[in-house]
Parts: sequence; C-alpha cells; structure tokens
Amino acid sequence: MKKKKFFFIASLLATGVLLGGCQSNSDKQESSSKSGEKVTIEYWHVNAETQGGKTVTELVNDYNKSQNKVKVVEKYNPDMYKGLMQNLQASVSSGQTPDVVQVGWAFKDYFSENFKYTDPEKLVKEVDPKNADYFKDHFLSNIMNLAKNDKGYIGIPYSISNPVLYLNKDMLKEAGLDENGPKTWEELEEYSKVIKEKTGNYGVYIQEPADSWAQQGILESNGTKILSKGKASFASTEGEEAYQMYQDMVVKDKTALHTTWEQGVQSFIDGNVAMLYTTIAQRSNVQDNAKFSVTAVKSPSWKGKKVKLPAGGAMLAVTSTTKEKQKATWDFLKYLYSVESMAKWTEGTGYVPPRKDVADSEKGLKSFLKENKMMAPAIDQMDSMVNWTSFPGESGLEAEQKMLEMRDQILGGSDVTKTLKKTQDDINSLIK
Repeated sequence: MKKKKFFFIASLLATGVLLGGCQSNSDKQESSSKSGEKVTIEYWHVNAETQGGKTVTELVNDYNKSQNKVKVVEKYNPDMYKGLMQNLQASVSSGQTPDVVQVGWAFKDYFSENFKYTDPEKLVKEVDPKNADYFKDHFLSNIMNLAKNDKGYIGIPYSISNPVLYLNKDMLKEAGLDENGPKTWEELEEYSKVIKEKTGNYGVYIQEPADSWAQQGILESNGTKILSKGKASFASTEGEEAYQMYQDMVVKDKTALHTTWEQGVQSFIDGNVAMLYTTIAQRSNVQDNAKFSVTAVKSPSWKGKKVKLPAGGAMLAVTSTTKEKQKATWDFLKYLYSVESMAKWTEGTGYVPPRKDVADSEKGLKSFLKENKMMAPAIDQMDSMVNWTSFPGESGLEAEQKMLEMRDQILGGSDVTKTLKKTQDDINSLIK
C-alpha cells in the first residue's frame, strides 16, 4: 500500500467516520476457519435504501442462509464511490481491510494504484480451478474490459448504468407539452420554462451526488472532453456552453432544482419537478413510489451532436488479505453473479446486468423486461456509452472533489468561464 496524504483523512479520523466492525486480524481469521467456525467477510457497497440497498440486504441474507461456511456482513458507505474510497483509505491506514468492495468506474485507476487487490482471473484459478474459464463463459469481453487496465483485471463488472430522463407525464400534459418529453437539451431548457410558467413547479432536476457522472455526460455530449492525453480539458467553448445553460436554468430562470441527490429525486417523486435526469438505477425507486403517470426516455442530445454517456455503476474488487478469506469471498461472488441473483439485482435497482445470459433466461429477466418498459431506454442507448473519466495519479480523489466544488460554485452563480478554467488548471497541477 503506497502511503498517501489526502486532504480529508484527518477529518475522517477525527470525526470517527471509519466504518466499524471490520474483521482485520489475520491470525484470528485463520484460527476461526480451522476451528470450524464460519469465515466472516465484509462487503462494502454504496447502495442507499432507495438505490438497491434493500436488494443488497436481501441477497446477503439469502446467501448467508444458503450455506453454513461463510458469513457476509454488508456495510453501506455514504457519498457514493468517492465516499467508499475515502473510507477504504482511512480503514486500511488503520490496519483494517474489507474483503469485497464496490469500485465505481471513475475510480478504477485510482483504486488499482493505491490499494492491494486480487485479479479475479488469478483468484478463480487458485481457489476454484474447475471454474477457471468462468469469466470467458459468462461475460462478453468488452464488458469484462470495463474492469481492466494495463495491470490486468481490477475487479468484476457488477453494475452497468447510464442516465435517462424520467418524465411526469401528467405535469407535461398540464403544461400543454408533449408527454414524450424533449429530445435535446435545448428543448429541455424550453420545456422547463413552460412548466415553471404554467404549473409553478421546477422543470428539471439533474442529479448531484458526490460524483460528476451526469455532468460528464452533459459536457461530453456537447463535444468537450473531461480528460485529453492525461490532462483535464473541459474548459472548452463546448464545456462553457453546456454549463452556462445549466447555470441559467438554476440561477437566472429558476426552472431547474439545485439540491442534494436524495432530495432532488424525492422532489420528482412528490410531484414538484416535471423531469428527472438521473441513473436508470433509480428506476425501481421512481416506479414504485411515484403517484402519477411516469415514464423514462433516452438521454437528451445537443442539437446536431451525438450523445456520449459515461458508463455508470461499479465493479466488485476482492481485497481479502488471507487465502481462506479469498476463497470465502469467491464463494459469495459466485452467488451474487448467478443468473437468479443478477436478475434480483436488476429488478431491485435497474442496473443493466453484466452477464450475457441473464436478459434472455427464464430464470433471469425475460418476463421482467417485457413488463418493465422503463428499462428500454437504458438498454437502447448502450451503444452511446463511453468510459467514465478516471483521473490518474495519487490525487485522483482530490481531482474529483474539485469537479464537485466547481459544480456547486457554478450552480451558485459564479462566472462559468473563469470557474471552469481555474478548476481545470487546479486539477492539472494535481495530476501532472
């Protein structure tokens, strides 16, 4: 483990953010295994209750009941993948290590450069040689390659998502607008103005969690690049145009809601916002709780330009420190990646399954997909997906934090051009 200094570690340690209860004593673990006791492993994830948390708990509980050799303890990490990386850094620094962790695509390189993990292909060959071809048999190569860099496979693709536009069809109809929603960002801006004028409600909420995933999609669809040749490059004319429109809706026209992700999604569900731009992984939450006619459509494009959507979701990386725990972890992972478990995961979240045989299987999602049409736009725009930008080097998390600060500053009214340029310069000074 390389020694890192992060601006947030001191405060994490001071405020006790470290997740407790992590089994880290190797001698204790090995002796427990030899005595016939269950091997306890920890699964760290970012799934809040409204975004798959219930399904995580269900899968873990079902696995624990299905056998008597392994006990899985699941731990939720707030602030999405950045928050998990912060907690992992602090925990490892204290001599504690979980066994399997969700790593967001934007943190693939950062994770591989800063933490110890086991290549899943090598793991399977060592602990389960009969299944040595497991990944070749069950995954498409391009999907597996999402979890790969020049060091090899970092983890196993688990969650794949892209952003869609959820629509309150009743509110659009009330405002005299097309219930099928806008096709471009320019149209979305006009829709939002009409909605504000006709109904008094916000036109749109664009997700604002502790990552800049949605904003990357908006900027890159307009023709800019977050990262080019290893350098931040989003302070372009196209980047300025995209963020200026975003700021205008929030600050000048007050047609877009600017709040936390949880509150923004809930405001849409409560009927206070007409359109919600967020991950397909919110499908279950929206579908189950909205009291109005709701649907989802593909992500808007910029007029005359091709949509580019960063691949959302995560891979599962094995961080177990002993052979016995690694074997137990792989047994749990095989359960999570079974057709039945993958189907439950998709049904409970909306994530597109990474296994190639889940969608068409009777035990999988065949019937579900026929009944849940809101999944269609996410599947239809899979060919528009690009890599979620991963800032290189030791300061990858700090660079991502600056993207979040930039978003908040711009949506708070700061000069778009100056803020983009300063943030770009600051990030490049970190990752040089």
